[in-house]
Amino acid sequence: MCQYCIKHGAGKKWYMNAKNYQADQISSEEDMVNYLEEQWMNFETVFIRKIMGFSSKNLGYKLKMPIIGRVLRWKAESMIHSEKKGRNPQRADGHFGQVIPLEDGKAILSELAAEPILCNYCMCRFMQRGEKEAVCLNFGALSGVLEKMPRFMPKERTNPIDREEAIEILEQNNKKGYIASVWFQPVPYINAICSCESPECGGLTLRTNFGLNAVYKAEYIIQLDQNKCQGCKQCVAVCQFSAIRYIPSMNRVIIDYNKCFGCGNCRHACKHDALQLIPREEYPGFDGTY
Repeated sequence: MCQYCIKHGAGKKWYMNAKNYQADQISSEEDMVNYLEEQWMNFETVFIRKIMGFSSKNLGYKLKMPIIGRVLRWKAESMIHSEKKGRNPQRADGHFGQVIPLEDGKAILSELAAEPILCNYCMCRFMQRGEKEAVCLNFGALSGVLEKMPRFMPKERTNPIDREEAIEILEQNNKKGYIASVWFQPVPYINAICSCESPECGGLTLRTNFGLNAVYKAEYIIQLDQNKCQGCKQCVAVCQFSAIRYIPSMNRVIIDYNKCFGCGNCRHACKHDALQLIPREEYPGFDGTY
């Protein structure tokens, strides 16, 4: 289990702890509604925020610098994972998530997510390519905040949705190949499941491009049965992390376990049942890699 499972999971995965879906998990010093309102009113600025006076532009280059890079990385990580009092909502302090397979997402929506549940536009997609697609599922205190912000809400769906419809939306997004991720906002309060794409997703971009843990790998990792693989390459096409590679001489695929995020989407593309998810803790060498 990851460190947040140990700290906030009560013996389970952190996102399977029902306590974390209650808004009163945030200390009395922080007003949850005010925090979320300020964060989402300034959502666009999160992508251009400064770290210790440095602009996020060319951040990758700065992070590679021997001394400045280490200091910037420490500062950025401390902001992303902050659990301190007086967190800055405009910087989205304490806002990070983890990739989850479809099964865990459905369990959250059916049993744990606080009502009301809303489906709203993904602002990462809108800011990256100017398209509005309603794929983000928000619940609890965040739903009340977003209802007041029309730019996030599709006109055809302004009312809360029930759990069955939320699960159906998540399943549809999964069929499109989108990656499900669950989010602290702010830690330890959970109020969102996003259906992400790379490189549009801000969190995945921070992770894959800059090595910042804004999104953690899943608690699972994919396992390939070479005897069942028929080399159809459908799993290669759906993997957004380039973790699966086709070997023509073998007419089989191989898995790069360093790149695998454990989303499990490749399973649904495989018609030969050659892929399955196993708990990351059961795979030697990758049990602590999140």
